[in-house]
Amino acid sequence: MATITFSNVTKTYGQNHVVDNLDLDLPDGSMTVLVGPSGCGKSTSLRMLAGLEAVSSGDIFIGERNVTHVDTRDRDIAMVFQNYALYPHLDVLDNVAFPLRAKKMKKADAHRRATEVAQSVGLGELLKRRPKDLSGGQQQRVAIARAIVREPAIFLFDEPLSNLDAKLRIETRTELLRIQRRLGITSFYVTHDQEEAMTLSDRMVVTRNGGVAQTGTPNEVYSRPVDTFVATFVGSPKMNLIAGSYSESLLHTEIGIDFAVDPPRRGDLLLGVRPDDLLLSPDPASHAVVSLVELLGPRAIVTVTAGATELTAVAEVSRLGGIESGAPVALRVRPRSAHYFDRESGNRIE
Repeated sequence: MATITFSNVTKTYGQNHVVDNLDLDLPDGSMTVLVGPSGCGKSTSLRMLAGLEAVSSGDIFIGERNVTHVDTRDRDIAMVFQNYALYPHLDVLDNVAFPLRAKKMKKADAHRRATEVAQSVGLGELLKRRPKDLSGGQQQRVAIARAIVREPAIFLFDEPLSNLDAKLRIETRTELLRIQRRLGITSFYVTHDQEEAMTLSDRMVVTRNGGVAQTGTPNEVYSRPVDTFVATFVGSPKMNLIAGSYSESLLHTEIGIDFAVDPPRRGDLLLGVRPDDLLLSPDPASHAVVSLVELLGPRAIVTVTAGATELTAVAEVSRLGGIESGAPVALRVRPRSAHYFDRESGNRIE
């Protein structure tokens, strides 16, 4: 096991800074998830750590060792890819054992160790099958087992679950987290799925334009987003942002609705409200109207239109009485749940 450090790491293609002065520390044994929109440099950061991309400037350390210019094979890492990268002509046992055989381990010893690891991830009865005879989730577990069998210092995961359907993705995510917790190997995981990032990580790194927007535990990032980018990127449905001006104990908003909130400063600001914290009640006098109700089992996503602005609320279906498409509704914010941001910079107001 080892720590990972990015020190002022930059990657450029011509004049384009894909990764820009990245400073990041991954503690020993942690599961750090890098999450952000497409094109923000997260996969490039992982590939530089793996040695698959050259660093334009800066340094990368694994433990106390500077690996910036070290070959991939000498970095003591194992990588799990989005496309599994299994050998189609080998069965499960030989796919898992392949890294050991590549190191000239005797076949019997390699198969013994591969069998132990395969059984630990639920592949014990599939050892003689070829990849084409496996489901997507089973193929991904073979790829994970092949990474584990090497006993590396670092695990790297490049969007490994994105090819799976929703049910398999949740099941494999749970299994992956269980394996990482059991082995305690420092892991660096890249995804564009913020729900996946929140579920898997001990440390969550939200990236934007090649740099770090915010780092923290999933709860810290969700509960105290540093700016409107993080606020609207993390959380599903995304946070509502409402422009307004505070005076006389009310926030007078541009959608024509006043909110009884208590921001830390007076004047112009943005009010941020998570959909779970936007409370609805029928009100024939309100100009805010329900435009859509999406039922999701015991909960519903309710879209409300106020003028040209759309807001999203999440409510329990059992409490939707009178809240239906076309119905006027009053809006209020759950006490002590509001977030406030500067209107110009978008930064959080403490």
